[in-house]
Amino acid sequence: MTQKAVLLDEQAIRRALTRIAHEVIEKNKGIENIVLVGIKTRGIYIAKRLAEKITEIEEKEIPVGELDITLYRDDLTKKTDDEEPLVKGSDIPCDITNQKVILVDDVLYTGRTVRAAMDALMDIGRPASIQLAVLVDRGHRELPIRADYVGKNIPTSSSEKIVVELKEVDNIEQVSIFEK
Repeated sequence: MTQKAVLLDEQAIRRALTRIAHEVIEKNKGIENIVLVGIKTRGIYIAKRLAEKITEIEEKEIPVGELDITLYRDDLTKKTDDEEPLVKGSDIPCDITNQKVILVDDVLYTGRTVRAAMDALMDIGRPASIQLAVLVDRGHRELPIRADYVGKNIPTSSSEKIVVELKEVDNIEQVSIFEK
């Protein structure tokens, strides 16, 4: 893969998350009964950052959970018998029943990860609603899923790949596009 361009740098990521935080507050008329749930791995760090921004604005903390969707993925049957899925476990700090759950992920592509996350959430509790926040929407949906909050829409071809790198995981902060 060759890198074509850096689409978002550290400052652009911060601005996008600030805007999403304001949109979450505005759409939900505050932060009552809201729980942010990040999809492992990078969605967790984005969710934590969103929670920090929301806390700055509203001066009230918001619960943040972690969701591991490994066992809910529809591509598990494609793995060889030698490869057991690595399950990291979910950590939801409160009961999500009757709460507004905002799923958070780094990139929205086919929609299959989000579908798996919704299945995992429903096994944990029954939220009043589920909303979706993503840093990047790259298009090419295979399922009828759309994000409620988007940091940046980046139309791509199927031969391109979007790579989100965050300090917490990658020691660098950027969103890049690569040619496969």
